[in-house]
Amino acid sequence: MPKIVDHEQRREEIALVACRVVAQYGFEQATFVRIARAAGYTTGMVAHYFDTKQDIVIAALRLILRRIEERLTPGGADGQAQLLAVLTEALPVDETRYIECAFWIAFWGQVPADKRLKRINGWLHREYLRLFERCLARGWSEWQQWPAATREQVLRSVMTFINGITASTVTSRGDWPAARQIAQLRLQLQLLHDWAMRSASPAALRASRRASA
Repeated sequence: MPKIVDHEQRREEIALVACRVVAQYGFEQATFVRIARAAGYTTGMVAHYFDTKQDIVIAALRLILRRIEERLTPGGADGQAQLLAVLTEALPVDETRYIECAFWIAFWGQVPADKRLKRINGWLHREYLRLFERCLARGWSEWQQWPAATREQVLRSVMTFINGITASTVTSRGDWPAARQIAQLRLQLQLLHDWAMRSASPAALRASRRASA
């Protein structure tokens, strides 16, 4: 009997290989041929699933987003400790996450000159904000009592901080071991939480205390 091929699985496999190739060689050197060779396929086989290298990159971005969303979905109790553990999943603290983050950095370098990639990046940015907001709402019982402007500032600060740690680790990996990344994330979350609590009105704070009692 002929072998049954899972085409969606093969597309994902090629996309994951593209992540590794881009992370290792950079965007320009991650050619169609190099991606195909690393995947163990002919260029014709890869071309059967993707018309261009850009199509592979976009498929890889969507796949990484889905994997990160799965990792950012907490199990167990809510709370600050859980929030730190969940958001750590977005940092390059191990080899898999480092490859994903290195791929992101290479992608960002291509965005300014490509209108299609700009649109994709805008959509991805909104999706990441949604994921991080969900994490913050679960991790901090006070979240809904804070003014909308305060929540917006905290959310964007968290995302900016994680992007900064990502870029710093990819460019200077030896300076950013996992323990340092996590310690800095813990400090940033505490500073933002303290700032938001000071910024909230007394009425909001009283409502927060009653809700958590």
